[in-house]
Amino acid sequence: MEEKCSLSSIALQNSAKICEVECSESLKNRLYDLGILENTIITPIFASPFGDPTAYLIKNAIVALRRKDCENIIVNPLK
Repeated sequence: MEEKCSLSSIALQNSAKICEVECSESLKNRLYDLGILENTIITPIFASPFGDPTAYLIKNAIVALRRKDCENIIVNPLK
């Protein structure tokens, strides 16, 4: 059985597979434009000094996301 959680709970340098994006259509479209799609591997690589935003590696690109947006991205941690 898959263990699902929000992207904001994934520790730095640990990868996860995106399962779904649960947010408004406008935000969802923007996230899709950034490459945040279902079945994509995403890895948090750097957190700002105060912990928000966090930089994520997605398809060889680095994208910074706020914690409140990451809580709407459901992932399956990779072991």
